[in-house]
Amino acid sequence: MGQMVEMPLWVLVLLIAFAAVTFASHFLFPSVRWFFRRRMERVVAKLNERLERPIQPFKLARRYDMIQRLIYDPEVSRAIADHASAEGIPENVAFEKAKRYAREIVPGFSATAYFGFAIRAAKWLSRALYRVRLGHFDETALAGVDQDATIVFVMNHRSNMDYVLVTWLAAERSALSYAVGEWARVWPLSRLIKAMGAYFIRRKSRNDLYRRVLARYVRMATDAGVTQAVFPEGGLSLDGGLTPPKLGILKYIVEGRARDARDVVFVPVAINYDRVFEDRILVAAGERGERRFHARISVVARFILHQFWLWLTRRYHRHGYAAVSFGAPLSLAGFQQDHPGAPVEALGQHLMQRIGDEVPVVPVPLVARALLTEGAMPRSGLEQAVAKMVSHLPHRDMCLPRADMAHAVESGLRTLLRRGLVSETDGVIAPVGEHEAILAFYARSIAHLFCARSV
Repeated sequence: MGQMVEMPLWVLVLLIAFAAVTFASHFLFPSVRWFFRRRMERVVAKLNERLERPIQPFKLARRYDMIQRLIYDPEVSRAIADHASAEGIPENVAFEKAKRYAREIVPGFSATAYFGFAIRAAKWLSRALYRVRLGHFDETALAGVDQDATIVFVMNHRSNMDYVLVTWLAAERSALSYAVGEWARVWPLSRLIKAMGAYFIRRKSRNDLYRRVLARYVRMATDAGVTQAVFPEGGLSLDGGLTPPKLGILKYIVEGRARDARDVVFVPVAINYDRVFEDRILVAAGERGERRFHARISVVARFILHQFWLWLTRRYHRHGYAAVSFGAPLSLAGFQQDHPGAPVEALGQHLMQRIGDEVPVVPVPLVARALLTEGAMPRSGLEQAVAKMVSHLPHRDMCLPRADMAHAVESGLRTLLRRGLVSETDGVIAPVGEHEAILAFYARSIAHLFCARSV
C-alpha cells in the first residue's frame, strides 16, 4: 500500500480531469443548480405578487422535463406510431424525429431573462425609436376576466417591433409566450428568445408528425393557463392592411379541448406605426407576390450605424408614433355558446374584425391617405382633408399628438419629408411618384376603418 506508483504525466492529468468532472457532476453542479433554482423561485414568488396573471408552474418547469413530458404524451405516441406506419420506418426512428421536433419547439423560460433584461430592453428600445402611445384600453373589462382562464392576446402583425412593444406594455399583466417563425432561429438570438418563453414554429411545414407535436404542446400550454400572444395573420402584412387569418395556432388552441378544460379568453390587440422599418422589404415582396424577404445584413447594419451616428451628432429624431390598443376580451366558451357548431374559421374572422376595429390612427397613415386620395395640396388644404377624415372616426381610435390637427399633420409630414416619400414645392405637398407604393402601405393600415364607418 505504501509503495510508490509511477505513471506518465499525461495519464496523471487525464486522471485528475476525470476526477474533477465526476466531482462537479455529482456534487458541485447539483448544489449550484439547487442554489439558482431556489433563488429563481424566490424571484418568481415576488413577481407573482405584482402580476395580474401569475406565472404558471408549466412555464417554470425545466425544459428537459417538458420535452420528456411532450414526447411521452399519449397523443404524441399515437402520432409517432402513425408516422412510422405511413412512412414504413421503425418506431424508434420516428420517435427520435419527434424528439428532435420537441427540442426545437419547447422553450426554456427564464424569469430573470424576461423580467430582468427583456422588459427593460423592450421599454428602452421602444421609447428610443418611437413616441409610444397606448390607445383604447378597457382596464375594467380586462381586470374582470376569470383568473382561472387562459389569456391569449391576438394581434395584427405590422413589424417585428410588435413583439417588443407588446412585451413591454403587457409586462404588468403576465409573461407572454410567443409563437415565433424561422427568422428567430439564429444563434445567439434563438437562445435569448427561448429564455423569454417563446416557442419556434415552422410556418410552412406540411409534416404531419411535426404539426401534431406542435399542436399537443400548444394545447398543453393552453390547458395549463400559460398566457400567450398569437398573430392570426401568420406573418407580416405585405401591403399594410389586415389579411385573412391563418388558423394553425387557433385550431391547436380550440380543437381537442376537454369539456372541463379552463376557458380561453382572447384579447384583441391592434398595433400601428408612423414608420415600419421593414416597409420597403415588405412592399417589394408583395409586388413580387412571394413571401421571400431579400434583406441584406449590410443594409441593416448600415441603417443601425447611420442612426447611431445621428445620435452621436445630436441630429437623431424618433420615427414618429407607435400606438397599441387593447380590445374587449372574448370568451371562447361564450363565443361557442352564442355560435353553436361554428367552425374555427368563424372564430378567426370574428377575431380579425375585432382587431381591425381597434387599429389606432396615427399621423403618417392619415397624411398618406389624404395625399393619395386628394392629390397635391397646400398645408392648409391638407389639414382640412385630414380633419374631415378624422371627423368620421370615433375618438377612441385617435392617437394623435396633443389632439391638435395642425400639429398632427406637421408630425406626419415631418416623418414623410425626412424620408423623401413626399415633396414640398412652393408650399404645395405632393407624393413622390416612385414612392407611392410605400405611402399606400401606410394608408392601407387605416383604410378599413373608413369602409366600416361608411357601411
